[in-house]
Amino acid sequence: MENRARKKIVIDPGHGGSDPGTSGNGIIEKDYTLKISNYMKKRFDDLGIEASLTRDSDISLSPNERPKKAQSLYGNSDDVILISNHINAGGGDGAEIIYALRNNDTLSKTISKEIENAGQNVRKYYQRRLPSNPAKDYYFILRDTPNNEAIIVEYGFVDSTKDDVNQLKNNWQALAEAVVKGVANYIGVPYKENEFSTNTDYYIVKSGDTLWNIAKNYNITVDELKKANDLINNTLNIGQQLFIPSKTISPTPSTDFIYTVKYGDTLYAIANKYNTTVDELKKLNNLNTNNLSINQKLKIKDNSNELIEENFTTYIVSKGDTLYNIANQYNTTVDELKKLNNLNTNNLSINQILKIPVMNNNNTFNYTTYTVKKGDTLYAIANKFNTTVDELKKLNNLYTNNLSINQSLKIPN
Repeated sequence: MENRARKKIVIDPGHGGSDPGTSGNGIIEKDYTLKISNYMKKRFDDLGIEASLTRDSDISLSPNERPKKAQSLYGNSDDVILISNHINAGGGDGAEIIYALRNNDTLSKTISKEIENAGQNVRKYYQRRLPSNPAKDYYFILRDTPNNEAIIVEYGFVDSTKDDVNQLKNNWQALAEAVVKGVANYIGVPYKENEFSTNTDYYIVKSGDTLWNIAKNYNITVDELKKANDLINNTLNIGQQLFIPSKTISPTPSTDFIYTVKYGDTLYAIANKYNTTVDELKKLNNLNTNNLSINQKLKIKDNSNELIEENFTTYIVSKGDTLYNIANQYNTTVDELKKLNNLNTNNLSINQILKIPVMNNNNTFNYTTYTVKKGDTLYAIANKFNTTVDELKKLNNLYTNNLSINQSLKIPN
């Protein structure tokens, strides 16, 4: 039997340097493939799986240089798995995995299952042949890395009319984690939940932001912020997503929770909301003044469970659910869900019960949710729930009748 556990991993962030790859909707392929690949490297390190990157910064690699670089890391034997990360374009929707002609589909099938579990639909996993020589692979990174077990992972389409853009912008970490989990399962290495993500957060750059004030808000240094995001200068762009390492924040006792300061908040208003005092807040958070910054994290003493938990309903996690799509369904945020449910990671379990904050005046939702299954159509779903196709499209902001397996639909009660 093949000893897969001894395999080493080469991670190839597609494109880079003078070659940006595809782009659209605020996504530049070379930037996202580098983020995904750096994340994978950290996770493989966590799991004790030897891994290396073909590039760890924004450099150019030609079609001749890239496969040579890949094989210079661990050689050209079959105990090496090569993962080339990419973002797709062309109007489709969902992930794709292409595997080399010399390999079978077991690894691709395993990764495909984990990507679906992370909430992204998979269009297909397949092989593609060179038209001029059908005995060879179409893609050079597969063709010119002989003997390595090589795959290309396309995580989604930048020009998708469905949810790919949101998946790439907000769920890329979960998709990268899915590949890591798939590889670990394939080579027989025990998989452990992502400890790295329990100490991380995300921040979207707004007008007027600087690295200094963002770092200050999260109690980290500018250097730590730059290192976590592979930044080579202090320039920021509005809408840019920053990876925030929050490992320097002291662990919160089980009787506390974290509150994120919003525009217009004051210590007095926050203290009043959570049945505490300004002095208690200042003492708990080592504050010397009453000044607050937007997105600043505050520890809140849990003095009244009834007060914190009085306005919520519950939701049972289904296969394919993610915190992002659940938050989107219920008009809330991932941070709110994590805070209300005392979650330290973005990982969910099937049948897990989540508290969902009630957002309307009646303290009840005017819709439920349905997870799309193979063979479903909008007409069949509308008929099943005694509603109309137009009502479903309106409630779910759909512009076409196309559905994806594991897609969550709001269903009017």
